[in-house]
Amino acid sequence: MSYRLTPRVQLRSSPATFSKAFSVYRGEPPRLVVAMAAEDITRLTILSLSMSTTVSPLSVSMEIPAYGATAAKAPLEPLKIERRKPGPHDVEIEILYCGICHSDVHKVNDDWGGTHFPVVPGHEIVGRVASRGTSATRFREGELVGVGCLVDSCRVCPECRAGREMFCEKGVTFTFDSFDQNTKMWTYGGYSTNIVVDERYVLRVPKGLDTARAAPLMCAGITTYSPLHQFECKPGDQVAVVGLGGLGHMAVKLAASMGADVTVLSTSRDKEKDASRLGAKHFFATKEPGALDALQGRFSLITDTVSAPHDLNKQLTFLRNFGTMVLVGLPPSGAQLDAFTLVHGNRRIAGSNIGGVAETQEMLDYCGKNGIVAEVEVINADQINDAYKRMERGDVRYRFVIDAASLRA
Repeated sequence: MSYRLTPRVQLRSSPATFSKAFSVYRGEPPRLVVAMAAEDITRLTILSLSMSTTVSPLSVSMEIPAYGATAAKAPLEPLKIERRKPGPHDVEIEILYCGICHSDVHKVNDDWGGTHFPVVPGHEIVGRVASRGTSATRFREGELVGVGCLVDSCRVCPECRAGREMFCEKGVTFTFDSFDQNTKMWTYGGYSTNIVVDERYVLRVPKGLDTARAAPLMCAGITTYSPLHQFECKPGDQVAVVGLGGLGHMAVKLAASMGADVTVLSTSRDKEKDASRLGAKHFFATKEPGALDALQGRFSLITDTVSAPHDLNKQLTFLRNFGTMVLVGLPPSGAQLDAFTLVHGNRRIAGSNIGGVAETQEMLDYCGKNGIVAEVEVINADQINDAYKRMERGDVRYRFVIDAASLRA
């Protein structure tokens, strides 16, 4: 148990004086601390002292099993983390499966800087509603639900009102390694047995989708659906997908389902059969001499999923006039672009993030109607470190998914 003291006071002296009067104790009930000079006490009028567990979202919490890292590049290991008990609009979710995204690896390695340790990754979560708050009405207990990359936002800024919560002007709260402005705690992700989320950021998983294979839709699915939707992929379009990995294989499935003529560009010829099975009609191995000569001016849309350094200028020449190359991968270093290649033919280059709550639900509904799920390898929690190593050498077809039952064993 942990407790948070939430006093309501009338303060006539400085905030520093007030801070001497109260203290939060983890693991035992809070208590009034008398540690101030007599003259300070005379200036402090205590109107009321609330110790109700309903006042603060962290008043009472529960301890649950998880897997996480305690330092940069450290192996992931079993941890105990605290989750708040459901507030009025919260749902508690018993996690069934959680996909492993490449950004999980970057966060654990602190490749982007700023990771707050210990970190518990995971934002591709599927589970069942275990309990709900008194005012939560959107989901029933036992219902299959998902949680993606974000769990809160301000809800009132223009971006939030437009359904683009990931760009919240006051600061979005991501599912893990993000400072929650409400709880004043760092968030922990889906490598755990349970999670508590405001119902407004919980997604409904359509019936009929394989539960484990639906988990990667929460990130890989929306990351690739959003640019195809934004740039109006339609039947007959010539669409290229660069890279056939966790993101790329979802881009192929989705674009093909929309009626596009899909071409895969990959460094590895051994993925050609997979590309065809996933829905691609053409395959080009980018490292073979002369293989790309026939692609000049061919595509109306290129979805680039690669996170390793590569030549963007060469790919731009594959676009038709007014074509668009959209980046969803995150290479570690900046790229130099040839302005002439862009200007000649009015070619465009764009980036695409994830999607907001409404668009993510739209994607899930679309996948439900079309039977689209990820290609996965289900693992136990004690295989996570090996999975990370395999991901770094590209040895996964095409997404690792953790069986959360292994965390409860």
